[in-house]
Amino acid sequence: MTVDVKHFVAADLPEFRQHILDIHVEVRQRDFGLTGTFYDVERFDERLSAYSSRPGWTAVMGFEDGQPVGFCFGTALAPDTKWWHNMLTPLTPDASKEDGKRTVSLNEIVVRKPWRGRSVAWQLHEAWLQHRTESRVTLLVNPKAGNGAVEAVYEAWGYRKVGDQQPFSDSPVFSVMLRPTHPE
Repeated sequence: MTVDVKHFVAADLPEFRQHILDIHVEVRQRDFGLTGTFYDVERFDERLSAYSSRPGWTAVMGFEDGQPVGFCFGTALAPDTKWWHNMLTPLTPDASKEDGKRTVSLNEIVVRKPWRGRSVAWQLHEAWLQHRTESRVTLLVNPKAGNGAVEAVYEAWGYRKVGDQQPFSDSPVFSVMLRPTHPE
């Protein structure tokens, strides 16, 4: 299945912010039953505001018949990023050094239930990466999501686990994954 993909930058966020928030509630809270302050829509909206305020933030949203089916977004890791600071086992300085052009973080990728298992997440992921110029992409995934199935999907997409981190005191411990942005 192919969906229509629209690209966005931070200045466009008012146009589609409510779609992102609604999909977050539908998928994270209703479908997956994720509860706690970390998953509250207000807390997610705060993170969305923080991410989108960073230079180079971009997003894509997929549509079918004008209906939003999913989204993903992220931003480049700045030289002063804290991304690698919460690693439970620190990476080498070379592996964690950022210059604002080396690594892009995929902060969120969410697809509504009727469109899951139909390659929509892959389409959104690849459409988003298509315009990224960084050499590598990193993401965090809850290793318990889908009893490990979500992490396995990312592995099938070429990501490799490089460690674990807990970026917020009320967040789960996430697997940190990394891959080339545009694999050969």
